[in-house]
Amino acid sequence: MPFTITQDTTAEPEYEARCVSGEETECGAESGTQHSPGPVEEWQRKHTQETGHRRYRRDFGDYAVLQPPPDVNGLVTPTVGPT
Repeated sequence: MPFTITQDTTAEPEYEARCVSGEETECGAESGTQHSPGPVEEWQRKHTQETGHRRYRRDFGDYAVLQPPPDVNGLVTPTVGPT
């Protein structure tokens, strides 16, 4: 069945970064979770200025909602296990 996948607008997306600079081990400093990319990018700039580190792992998370086609009228039943 062709579902439409959309971002759930009732939940805020999450952005974060972790410093992965380092030879033997990663720095590991983290930006903390933010609800927009701006504060994470600013944290990266500041961390780079303070440490010289320039490599980061960035993560983005959101929630998705699957909507059935309009002509289904709620007749969709979930399946359990492999089909």
